[in-house]
Amino acid sequence: MMAANYRDSLEYLYSLQFFGIKLGLEGIRELLSRVGNPQNNLRIIHIAGTNGKGSTAAALANIFRAAGIPAGLYTSPHLHNFTERIRIDSQQITEAEVVDLIEMLRPHAEELRTTFFEFTTAMALLCFQRHGIEWVILETGLGGRLDATNVVIPELCLITPIALDHTAYLGTELAEVAAEKAGIFKSGVTVISGYQDVDVRPILQQRASQLNILLLLFGRDYHWHSEIDFFTVVGTDFSLDEIKPKLLGVHQQQNLALAAAAANYLSQNGLEISLVEIREGLEKVCWPGRLEWLPERILLDGAHNPAGAKKLAAYLQQQQLGHLHLIIGCKADKQTNKLLSELLPFVDYIYATSPPVDDAAPADELVQQAHKAGVWADEYSDPVMALRAALEKRSAKETVLVAGSLFLVAAVREFLLQDVKSLAITS
Repeated sequence: MMAANYRDSLEYLYSLQFFGIKLGLEGIRELLSRVGNPQNNLRIIHIAGTNGKGSTAAALANIFRAAGIPAGLYTSPHLHNFTERIRIDSQQITEAEVVDLIEMLRPHAEELRTTFFEFTTAMALLCFQRHGIEWVILETGLGGRLDATNVVIPELCLITPIALDHTAYLGTELAEVAAEKAGIFKSGVTVISGYQDVDVRPILQQRASQLNILLLLFGRDYHWHSEIDFFTVVGTDFSLDEIKPKLLGVHQQQNLALAAAAANYLSQNGLEISLVEIREGLEKVCWPGRLEWLPERILLDGAHNPAGAKKLAAYLQQQQLGHLHLIIGCKADKQTNKLLSELLPFVDYIYATSPPVDDAAPADELVQQAHKAGVWADEYSDPVMALRAALEKRSAKETVLVAGSLFLVAAVREFLLQDVKSLAITS
């Protein structure tokens, strides 16, 4: 019976996507006010950026767990199960709790014409309050300034690397996107930034100066040094040597360094977190679907924009991986040509398909781009057909890479793995 209730509740929740994306805070403020403004009882770490928000948030959640401090975690999108979006002490909430939260919020949402993301954000904040959680790690959905999560007054803001994405909503210039992300800055709240493009740093600095707040920058206030399999992060008042993470890729080390800087800042401001616990959290964090190796040389990565594809390409270069069989599918709002161009030098065969979304990019356009570059390519009606074709065509020593969309990665992962109902983010 509970399974049926859960399916019915999610069906209602997903129907709210009909209202589309509504940038602005009026709706979420009204919805939260009707349930007692749960966000006012939480101490929040607010994270914005283009890539790396999820892994940074997951790393922080693991640090809190290592320190024995219960913390809520809100991320999006989920890979397989909606319950992944809301976690307590790194563990997904139950389907029964999802049903209960939806039933509680639904009467208000129907009056207010609440959007999907406004509803899920309210669910998360209400859930954390009900569990008596003091600390919350909150990831923005889209942008920052007008994102539904920006209704909160945080204890600390984090900015992961900023790149062009969601240009229809955030702007077509990097400076415009950076200004939207910097919209989460609040008076009296310190900001810590990860690695940023030279065009982004001045925007963040200008906003911080306007608000007269402390901005700690990667490369100035804390540093990171990579040795491929391990890395060191050093700040003005802390140092962690030879951290050996399970997350792969140099870019993930940068995200973990940001999480370390955040945890150290909190520890210097009254939260009991030791360097030993920071190390443990960084080394135990998992973030499935991002540079994730499955058996039989299958590599999954949720790179869904040119910046993500560039980081994936850097990993392929570092590992000297070439002659790949690439299964690719993208959403229509992505810069698919630039995304594919980053990966083409490493690829011999392309299996173009559509991720399971309503607005998928035409697979035949990816095929045409590959052919122009002299790369073999064919089109497949769904991800599983593409995977089967790739596995049949490649040799045992050749690698199959799945990239272009987290939804595509999820579809392939669900086909290959027996149980995806629970998704661990700690080892």
